[in-house]
Amino acid sequence: MTQPLTTGAHHVGLSVPDLDAATDFFRDALGYKVVGEIPTYPARFVSDGKTLLTLWQVEDPATATPFDRRRNVGLHHLALGVRDAAALDEVHRRIADWPGVSIEFGPGPMRSGSAVHHLIAAIPGGIRVEFAMPFA
Repeated sequence: MTQPLTTGAHHVGLSVPDLDAATDFFRDALGYKVVGEIPTYPARFVSDGKTLLTLWQVEDPATATPFDRRRNVGLHHLALGVRDAAALDEVHRRIADWPGVSIEFGPGPMRSGSAVHHLIAAIPGGIRVEFAMPFA
């Protein structure tokens, strides 16, 4: 069998309508650190120590087309891992009332009877993010 040529995701780039709101969400709600930026682009790089996200400011938020997961080809959602059920509940607590966040569904089983729980929310700017426990 051939070995994979890749080693996992290097980073994920997200186009956002409000760079400051997206940065605030990842930094203040989830504890990410800002690890770099390109003010002229503009873009900011945030990380939780394992995952690097590039947040790119769209040119004109008023005319940007929001992603429709049922009609567009592209990133359906970003899934971020959490340690365990307690961490998932803490994420839910921190983001449930965060400005611009819409909880699609709160912590619950990934599938009927599954011990793995997750939640999905639209973060500021509308990007869908899933938070999921490790598979047992």
